[in-house]
Amino acid sequence: MRHVPTQIVAIDGKNFAKIHSLTNSTYFVVQDPQNFKDVVTHWAKDIVNEMASRKVINGVGDDLFNPNQEITRAEFAAIIVRGLGLKLESGTTSFTDVKVSDWYNDAVQTAYSYKLINGFEDGAFHPTDKITREQAMSIIAKAMVITDLKTKLPAKEASELLSIYTDANEASGWAKSGIADSLQAGIITGRSGNVLAPQAFITRAEVAAIIQRLLQQSDLI
Repeated sequence: MRHVPTQIVAIDGKNFAKIHSLTNSTYFVVQDPQNFKDVVTHWAKDIVNEMASRKVINGVGDDLFNPNQEITRAEFAAIIVRGLGLKLESGTTSFTDVKVSDWYNDAVQTAYSYKLINGFEDGAFHPTDKITREQAMSIIAKAMVITDLKTKLPAKEASELLSIYTDANEASGWAKSGIADSLQAGIITGRSGNVLAPQAFITRAEVAAIIQRLLQQSDLI
């Protein structure tokens, strides 16, 4: 069982599940509300609980989510794959540090197959490294191509979109296009005011919000 982006729409006074899937499969509607004890007063409470109810994100046990814990590259790959409802692909990836026995192997393989992720120059993926904001934005921008959100954006130069941030020069050259797309789509914003913080790590709560915005802006949920 895996999540598929779904909207509940009302037609002639009746509710229907509108399913957005990239594959031809068998579907059923599941209601499984989640309420984590450690997000009760957190800014992302509703977001985290909704995305967990949709089976996009998971808790850490004992009804806890650890919203402020920073997330790894492998975890982010798994969440973006679940969020988009992609069917997991098994097999060996082309990354030297991802083994078939690793829990994240299928998710990484699927993300790579859909061209959502890249490795490093040494042929590794560094799955247990914490993911940076610019790395996450680059992946989100590639997901926007799959959801057709990219085509809805007006043409703008990355330099124009990044110019308002005082630390835009800290962004890697390869990441600037993806950062600009994510910002323009309203999926990711600056950390505070005009600070982009491209090299900073992101938390589990922030990732839940990012994925929710991606799916909402793409009209998938």
